[in-house]
Amino acid sequence: VQLQASGGGAVQAGGSLRLSCAASRSIFDINVMAWYRQAPGKERELVAMITMGGSTNLADSTKDRFTISRDSAENTVYLQMNSLKPEDTAVYFCNARILESDGLLPYWGQGTQVTVSS
Repeated sequence: VQLQASGGGAVQAGGSLRLSCAASRSIFDINVMAWYRQAPGKERELVAMITMGGSTNLADSTKDRFTISRDSAENTVYLQMNSLKPEDTAVYFCNARILESDGLLPYWGQGTQVTVSS
């Protein structure tokens, strides 16, 4: 599967952005879709995930501000980010995990930069 992420940009603290991740196949064929982020000098961390069945999970640092959703007709997963903080600044990556013969394999899209200024 190929993943195309978009929607990053530069905003001031308190602003909002919506990231999109378009998949090259039906998202119902994908076991888990997720957003990760990586800030400079830090490890990549999970931000939000949505399963094939529609269950969602968000990191504690974002669950009151971010929402993950999907549009099956567009094979797209969204990350709505509200009340952005400078510490949300990072490159955000779209991730898909698909159960294949070798197990649950990860696929990554290109990153999209999110910069939040104070």
